[in-house]
Amino acid sequence: MTKLEKIVLSYSGGLDTSIILKWLQETYGCEVVTFTADLGQGEELEPARAKAEMSGVKDIRIVDLREEFVRDFVFPMLRANALYEGQYLLGSSIARPLIAKHLVGIAQEVGAHAVAHGATGKGNDQLRFELAVNALDPSIKVIAPWRQWNIRSRMQLLEYAEKHRIPVPSDKRGEAPFSIDANLLHTSTEGKSLENPAEVAPDHVYQRTVDPVDAPDTPEIITIGFERGDPVSVNGKSMTPAALLTELNGLGGRHGIGRLDLVENRFIGTKSRGIYETPGGTILLTAHRGIESITLDRAAAHLKDEIMPRYAELIYNGFWFAPEREMLQALIDQSQAFVSGEVTLRLYKGSASVISRTSPCSLYSADLVTFEESAIAYDHHDAEGFIRLNGLRLRSWAARNGR
Repeated sequence: MTKLEKIVLSYSGGLDTSIILKWLQETYGCEVVTFTADLGQGEELEPARAKAEMSGVKDIRIVDLREEFVRDFVFPMLRANALYEGQYLLGSSIARPLIAKHLVGIAQEVGAHAVAHGATGKGNDQLRFELAVNALDPSIKVIAPWRQWNIRSRMQLLEYAEKHRIPVPSDKRGEAPFSIDANLLHTSTEGKSLENPAEVAPDHVYQRTVDPVDAPDTPEIITIGFERGDPVSVNGKSMTPAALLTELNGLGGRHGIGRLDLVENRFIGTKSRGIYETPGGTILLTAHRGIESITLDRAAAHLKDEIMPRYAELIYNGFWFAPEREMLQALIDQSQAFVSGEVTLRLYKGSASVISRTSPCSLYSADLVTFEESAIAYDHHDAEGFIRLNGLRLRSWAARNGR
């Protein structure tokens, strides 16, 4: 193994990263700095500190990144209305570049020449972590234990833990648990019975949302305020980005909003089935499209929709820090200059529906669209020439084909 002075590990304190911590210490014989990111996953993070201390770690970093996560990563993505394969709100994908950014920052601060993560060789996260590190500091080595060690099964993982006296929770000793990733934007669940796409997901998989069938029988009306494309208030109350998303998660979860059962195409070439819950994000996507509908020019809105799949794919595949994503972001952000106003939605039985929208920057003109007499002159005869010009190529095409 390459001689390293120090390694920074992305550390959750769970079974896998606890074993990885010990493996790094044994394999490289150097100091390991642990970094635990608080992204609003809803877990108590102090136990991670205690576990790291038990393993002899001297430099333990637990950093609250909730506001940065929502402000600098989630909101820019929502400005694009980003959906991977038309459905997935990219909850895991958008968190990884932020974690990688801080891994690199800590490595530079403490003089470490390597960082490590616990992503497996089968998934997307290894790409997201490592492509981000490549873009931020190419001099830093990335260690991926799941691609390097000789542990090939869950049984071997547990044997390694017992051999090195790494505590194994009782719920980890039996059947492999679901694989769960959570942050302020979403919860994703994979594995076990979900690996069979023909099998209906059990009810206990869902953690953030009630079954829409069991949601309140009375709709709830809310209003979200926007400034330059970003949400800034709920029901007239100004909030920080993280507080606002937390509020909407509670509202959406109560009404069963944001559930998704998806079979997606991973970048590495496999298909994967997951259960996603994104209550607040689903509400925000609906509201953002609502405010854009009256503030964006038609061509600008259509162009955004054309580039959105490419933008979403870049995030999903791990290219957040790539120049092409930054170029697309500049275009998207330019489009949001007048996307300000309020959107009112009805939350009911799993759905968030726009019921009204207002904006001081609205392009909507009632005088132009009314069926009644209008104060603005609109000559209906103008449409005749417009139609004839647009029909010219169709008439030529029909004549050639003998119609």
